[in-house]
Amino acid sequence: MGERWLAVVNPAAGFGQCGRMLDSAMERLRGAGLPFDIVLTERAGHATEIARSAFHDGRRHFIAVGGDGTSFEIVNGLFPDALNLPPEERPHLGFLPLGTGNSFLRDFTDQGADYTLTALAEGRSRPCDVVRLRHRAGHIFYINILSLGFVADVCTLANRRFKRLGAAGYGLAVVLCLANFHKRVYTLKVNGEPEPDTPPTALLIFNNSRFTGGQMMLAPRADIGDGEIDIVRWSADRFDFIRNFPKCYDGSHVNHPLVWQGRARRVEFDFGEPIDVMIDGEVMTVQCESLEVLPSAISVAV
Repeated sequence: MGERWLAVVNPAAGFGQCGRMLDSAMERLRGAGLPFDIVLTERAGHATEIARSAFHDGRRHFIAVGGDGTSFEIVNGLFPDALNLPPEERPHLGFLPLGTGNSFLRDFTDQGADYTLTALAEGRSRPCDVVRLRHRAGHIFYINILSLGFVADVCTLANRRFKRLGAAGYGLAVVLCLANFHKRVYTLKVNGEPEPDTPPTALLIFNNSRFTGGQMMLAPRADIGDGEIDIVRWSADRFDFIRNFPKCYDGSHVNHPLVWQGRARRVEFDFGEPIDVMIDGEVMTVQCESLEVLPSAISVAV
């Protein structure tokens, strides 16, 4: 029998859907013959504390039971300490997608828990890069997306003012952000080179995987194991942006003449002040300093 997994469960994920489905989900894990223990989170940030403590106790196999926010917290409990391990001991992360977006898994499947249970039962895994955001007060680790501009504005507004409305609150935030649409100049260095021309930008994202928001393929060229961050910058004006935004769902927005795509191992920021960002579905205000790829730092069961 293999190493026991630790299932870290966020019962509040998916507006409580995870808690309602928990018994049947755990029964399916048992049916797959997977040895595991279970612990429930009680508050925001608790999954990070649980993962960090378990890692220090020698555990290396974790299952995020919830949504993107649950896996985000677990990753931030494992790093940076996991960077000191040899490659053969890198942490393993599996998923039981019972949350709202589950964007990371969209790179591999639209079958949700059926797919991930099979991956766990069969011991399937692949190396996955982790991206480190350094900011003025510390660092944050992610496996999906860092977004600045429109997407971050929408998520921040929905979280701070309309969270109780669920999906309807997100839709209302989209409408309000379009009504107050504006662009910003984001000064960057990509792989140590300053950008020669930095246009005012509506949307700027730094992706490790392709999808965000559940089904939006914002970075269609992203690959979780290529050792690079995929950068997409969209500089359209309001009405052009509105007209073409639906193309984000099939990735064809990147063909727009005002979309620039790039790849980087390291990005440096010079913003001068804290800004609102969205990282793997979580919103926060930080003074960004740099991004760097940590190649193949974790294994994911997909």
